[in-house]
Formats: sequence, structure tokens, C-alpha cells
Amino acid sequence: MIVCIAEKPSVGRDIAHVLGANQQRDGYMEGNGYQVTWTFGHLCELKEPHEYSPMWKTWSLGQLPMIPQRFGIKLKTDKGVEKQFETIKRLMLGAERIINCGDAGQEGELIQRWVIQMTGAKCPVQRLWINSLTEEAIREGFQQLKDQTDYQSLYEAGLSRAIGDWTLGMNATRLYTLKYRNSMARDKQVLSIGRVQTPTLALIVRRQQEIESFVPVPYWVLTTKYRDVVFSAVMEEGDRGYKTREEGEAALAKIGELPFTVTKVEKKKGTEAPPRLFDLTSLQVECNKKYGFSADLTLQLIQSLYEKKYTTYPRVDTTFLPDDVYPKCPQIMNGLRQYFPLMERIKGQKLAKSKKVFDNKKVTDHHAIIPTGVFAQAMTEMEAKVYDLVVRRFIGAFYPDCQFDTTTVLGEVADVQFKATGKHITDPAWHVLWQAPPSALPQGEGNAAPSKEETTLSLEGEQGGGLLPTFTKGEAGPHVPDLAEKQTTPPKPYTEATLLRAMETAGKFVDDEELRDALKENGIGRPSTRAAIIETLFRRNYIRKERKNLIATPTGVELIGLIRNELLKSAELTGQWERKLRLIESHEYEARQFIDELKQMVTDLVLSVMADNQRMENGEAS
Repeated sequence: MIVCIAEKPSVGRDIAHVLGANQQRDGYMEGNGYQVTWTFGHLCELKEPHEYSPMWKTWSLGQLPMIPQRFGIKLKTDKGVEKQFETIKRLMLGAERIINCGDAGQEGELIQRWVIQMTGAKCPVQRLWINSLTEEAIREGFQQLKDQTDYQSLYEAGLSRAIGDWTLGMNATRLYTLKYRNSMARDKQVLSIGRVQTPTLALIVRRQQEIESFVPVPYWVLTTKYRDVVFSAVMEEGDRGYKTREEGEAALAKIGELPFTVTKVEKKKGTEAPPRLFDLTSLQVECNKKYGFSADLTLQLIQSLYEKKYTTYPRVDTTFLPDDVYPKCPQIMNGLRQYFPLMERIKGQKLAKSKKVFDNKKVTDHHAIIPTGVFAQAMTEMEAKVYDLVVRRFIGAFYPDCQFDTTTVLGEVADVQFKATGKHITDPAWHVLWQAPPSALPQGEGNAAPSKEETTLSLEGEQGGGLLPTFTKGEAGPHVPDLAEKQTTPPKPYTEATLLRAMETAGKFVDDEELRDALKENGIGRPSTRAAIIETLFRRNYIRKERKNLIATPTGVELIGLIRNELLKSAELTGQWERKLRLIESHEYEARQFIDELKQMVTDLVLSVMADNQRMENGEAS
């Protein structure tokens, strides 16, 4: 028998159906020479400290750092898990070949490898690697099975991540809890420290402190209205306006009685490409901004759509498609029947193939999230909203660029220079995709206006309007000047959307998508784990939510204040660790070196915290 093992029962049944294994058994499907079984996500986990050494059962500073000579795995303590594992073990020990059908990613590889190792099976193992769960994709995947050794580096990266998180988390949590818990003003709780969660919490705390310590600085903005258009005084680069009232009033007095003269009129044509396809983070960002969905909820919804075969694999960090997907796109389009009204502009044309969409160099194991073309009908209201975003991005990828004119008018009064800018769309192109909902969608779904990220084109000129009237160089006339006092504003609190972007780029905020792609290499966490990290911070009462804003609790603020080791709090340095894990995947870095460096870092951390005599406790807890 050939034994296939999937990550979930629903996925296992889909695979079994394609293979003709239609006989239902207890914990698996059978038929046509196959037995298809499944896990329930993680069946195995790394052992607890006391399972390596009885001395590590008691929390004691004297026993730190805890670094096992060799890490081991164990079965989770759960009757359902134990029963399913016995079924898997019996099947695998009798198998002539095993096919790993776990989710096509680092975590999926780790989950299934651990289970196979625990069974003790010795037969050959192959890997199924697919981007969607449609029947066509599954059949194609089984025709292209690879030996498990081809994915050894993926497993090593996942194993390194698990060992790294265990080593730092177990040691740092005990270390800081024993050393500082009794000095905490508000709680006696365990002080949970994590490789990803602590830098993420630090981002929120630092932003909050910036807001609390912010002192507004006044400045004065000089404008003048000429022919019903508001012109702003041109300042030196970096200046918002005049730094003192006296400077502003002096300029106002200088121009008050003199005419306004147009000195230059410039019109330029511009284009705006359609928004990129979604990766998981950008989808979570958009759903949070548009619908208020949490990152975790969005992940659940897109995972459900994937399992229903409506969209492709969701845990991805690229916005590109490989070239071999292009020939399949017309077929996908034909399956989106309820969206035909939105395809009028490109109907009957050969689909455009843009380098901004199709680029093999920007795709590794998985491509951007797109619809599969399977007709979507059984969806919840929230699933329909997420699906609608994915589909519109996909259709938009084949639309022409939006065309617009930018008009800049310069003028002067005395020696004060003024400027007004207006933009006028001449061809909205892909913007029409958000003008009306497809009739087949439930009323009110999918018809929200695009967010600022969805459509970055601004119709607002600096003078506050869109299309400017016609101006002629040299014309002059009366005007109405005005001097307004304004103040600098503090940074905004993080929302889940802005926090996800900060995690993706190691705390650096950039609008340029190519630069953002480069910074992803050093991002905090992985797309598939960031939502869980945010939920962990909520669960441990380190952060709370006020409307959409994420606010650090007093416990969270105090914890970050206690941690003097910048490595534990640094988004940038933690991002470098993430990059090393990616390099392990690509055979450019040794897993052993990563683990050795992490062990040394934890040892140094223990020594430095132990040397801190400001808050010394007795160091024992049971």
C-alpha cells in the first residue's frame, strides 16, 4: 500500500477522492492501492524541560541556561491525538511508500516529518507540493512527486526555528520571571519572553511612549486664493511652514497689497499600475483597514477559502506569479462567472503579461494568492468579502494602467513663491473594478470603496481640489492671502494593519513596494505566524484594543522596561535571524551554525541578567 498523510481530515478526503480511495475507515480512507490518513495540525512537539532533566522541573536561576545536548520530540497529550497517531503508525509501518501531503510550507514540512519520525517507518518517502486543492492541481501534483530529500533544507529551517524558539523562550521566560516578577508593580504572572513576540511588543510600547512624550511644535502656513484655487507658499525642503508667527506675518504683510502673478504652468501625463496581487500580509492589512478583521480572522477566512478550493495556498510572502501560471489564467477567468461584468474592458483580448505580475525570480515555493476559477458559492458573509478582494486584485492585474494628467501651477507675489497641483484621471482603467459590486454577490458585499493602499492615486491637489482651471503664464490679478497656525501631530498608534507592515519590514515604514520586498528578508516572523503572535500578546494581557488601535497594557510597558538586552527587543536584529532561517532553506546557511549562535546568545543573556543586582530575588520557584 501507498500511504498518504495530509495535515487535515478535509484535505485528506479531497486527496483520497482524486486517488480513488473512497472506502471510509477509522481515521483514514482506502482504495485503489492507497491509504490516505491525516494529522490534526501538530501531533508532535518538542519535549518539556523536565523530560530532558529532572533538575529542570523546578524553576531555578541556578539551572539556567537549559540547553539539551540533543532535542527530542513527543506526542501531544490528548486522547484524540494518541488514537489518530496509532492509526498513522500502523499504516506507515506496513507501507511500501509514504507520500507527505502536508501543507506546502516550512511548518507543514515540520509537522509531517515529526509524525513520520515518531512512527519509525523506514520505507521511501515522497513529497506532494501543490498550490491549490482543486482536482486538477492534486492530479498534477501527484504526477510531479519528488523525493523527500529535496525538501531537507526546508525541514532543517523549520526545525531550527522550533529549537530556537524553545531555547530562547524557555530560558528567557524563566530567567525574567524569576529575576523580576516580584518587582513588578501590577502582576505576579509569568513574564513570557519570545523571539518574535517580544520585539513585536517593543514596537507597540515604543510607539506608545513616542505618543505620550510628544510635544507639539507650532508652525504657520501661508496660502492665498487666486481664481478660487488655493495656492500654498513654497517652503524649503523639510519645512512645513514658517517656524515663527513673526516670519509668517512678515510674509503676509509683504504680499497683502500686490497682485498674484502666474509664473509657470506645467502639465505632465502619469500612469498608475494596478495594485499588486495579495500575499498573506497585504491581504491581512487590507482586510483590517477595510473591514476591521483581525489578522488571525483573515488567516482563518482565507484558509477556509483555500480548503474550499476557491483560492490558492494562503501562507505566502510573494505578490508575484510564475510564468507557468499565465496559460491557466484565461481558464481561471472563465470560472469567475459572477464577475463577468467587471471584465468588459478586457473581454475578447489577449491577457496582458506584466513583469509586475509574472516574474519567476520573485517566486520560490509558492505564488501570490489568486482565485482558482472554481465557482464560489458556499461562502459565509465574511468569506465572501475576502474572496471578493482576492478576485478583484486578480482581474485588475490584467487591466491597463490608470492614466492621469498632473497640472502644476507656480505663482509669486513679491518674492514669495506659491504652488498648486491638481490631478485629473483621463482613463480610470482598473479603478472601475471597485465602482460596483458583481450582481451575484450578496447585497452590500464587495462594494466598499478601495482603501488608500488599494488605490494610491490621489485626486487631491495641494490646493485642495482635483481638476484645475486653465491658467496662462504671465496672467495676474487680485488674491486673498491667509496665514494659519498649525501644529505638528504625534505618530499614530499601531493598528493591526500598520503593525503587520512594521513586522514585515522590521519596523521600517516604506511606501515603495520594491523596497518593501527587499526589507521582507529581515521581517519579524513569517506571514503564517504573525497573526498568532499578535493574538498571543492579547492573550497574555500585554496589549489591548481601543477601537482599531493597539495599546500596550501597564504590564506590557513594564516588561519591555525591564529588558535591558536590546537583542530581545530589537525588530531589526530579530529580522536578521529570520533571514538566516530563509538562508537555511536555500542552502546558503548551516542550521548547526544558527543553533550554535542562538545557544551562545542565550548563555550570554543569562549571564548578563544574573549580573543585574538592581532587582535581585531569591531565584527559586516551584
